[in-house]
Amino acid sequence: MQVVISGIGTAVPAHHLAQEEAGEVAAQFCSATSEQAHMLSVLYRMSGVNTRGSVIFDRAEGPVTERQSFYPPLSEEFPHGPTTEVRLRRFAEEAGPLAMTASRQALKQSGVSAAAVTHLITVTCSGFAAPGFDFTLINELPLRPTVARTQVGFMGCHAALNALRVARAFVAADPQAIVLICCVEICSLHFQYGWDPEQIVANSLFADGSAACVVQADPSPSTGSSGVSPQHHPGSLSRLIDNGSMMLPDSADAMTWRVGDHGFRMTLSSRVPGLLGLHLRDWMTTWLASNGLTPDEIVTWAVHPGGPRILNAFAEAMSIPPAALSVSREIMQTHGNMSSPTVLFVLDCLRERGAIGPCVAIGFGPGLVAEAALIQ
Repeated sequence: MQVVISGIGTAVPAHHLAQEEAGEVAAQFCSATSEQAHMLSVLYRMSGVNTRGSVIFDRAEGPVTERQSFYPPLSEEFPHGPTTEVRLRRFAEEAGPLAMTASRQALKQSGVSAAAVTHLITVTCSGFAAPGFDFTLINELPLRPTVARTQVGFMGCHAALNALRVARAFVAADPQAIVLICCVEICSLHFQYGWDPEQIVANSLFADGSAACVVQADPSPSTGSSGVSPQHHPGSLSRLIDNGSMMLPDSADAMTWRVGDHGFRMTLSSRVPGLLGLHLRDWMTTWLASNGLTPDEIVTWAVHPGGPRILNAFAEAMSIPPAALSVSREIMQTHGNMSSPTVLFVLDCLRERGAIGPCVAIGFGPGLVAEAALIQ
């Protein structure tokens, strides 16, 4: 039996912001001097991001600093912006519609009816509510009320790969299982005020988006999987072969994601690229060898674009040309770092362009931890 990713869907907010405009907005809340404003502008230009989607911008016209009302002007009354409670309330309002759009696309591409889904895995690290957007999907797709629910929470940018591992296990245990994974992240709700270099870097990179995928046994006519159109068969980069995980040594402080009083706060140490250079290739070589492969035999890389320095460090560690990560850079340019959905955006783009395997999809999250999937 082969386990396949039979469909992927993506969704972004209605309004996107050019990175230059995002820098103008950030200057309102983060810079106290003209020198700081200039430094912030330079950092935003060097981020590798051209445009990003954000739910907080409710219109496309007019001065950019007036297109949102969620973040009040920096003042003695609001030195840190909205409270975490206010930010999570907005998450609960916005997550459902994004999840619905991405999930409908994934189901349509897979040829699976919503009623045939047996397992639902929801993924997020940027907001929580119970009931959450899993209930939105169950009620509005609609899924059967007996669908088995699992939440992958607060695991960061690699969490879609954790969800793929769980889905693969579900299908391996029951070949009739049909698993819908849905990742939603609304990172713009955690914009941090003030002049803190690590927070400013995070402010410059992160964005909002959703991605969903369907995982099941190969839905060829011979398998007879319930709810699957016999005309559909997954195309390139569909077979989910294996998953790997590695916690890098001495890296607990290299990347963190913690709940604060005014949103979630991220730290991203300058040590991250060096840690990847020290440890990544040895682990990757060992993991791939267990599947009869070497790093040099990987044809396609679907790397989560955590930032330009992370992509550069990955390419150097794995001795691959920069062009091998062109799709990752393209997604970062057009959408920013959307945390967990982003690697599925990369994989979806590669599939649309007919990329071939073997492929490694990989992301990095708090720990510092690498999570990967081997796909054919």
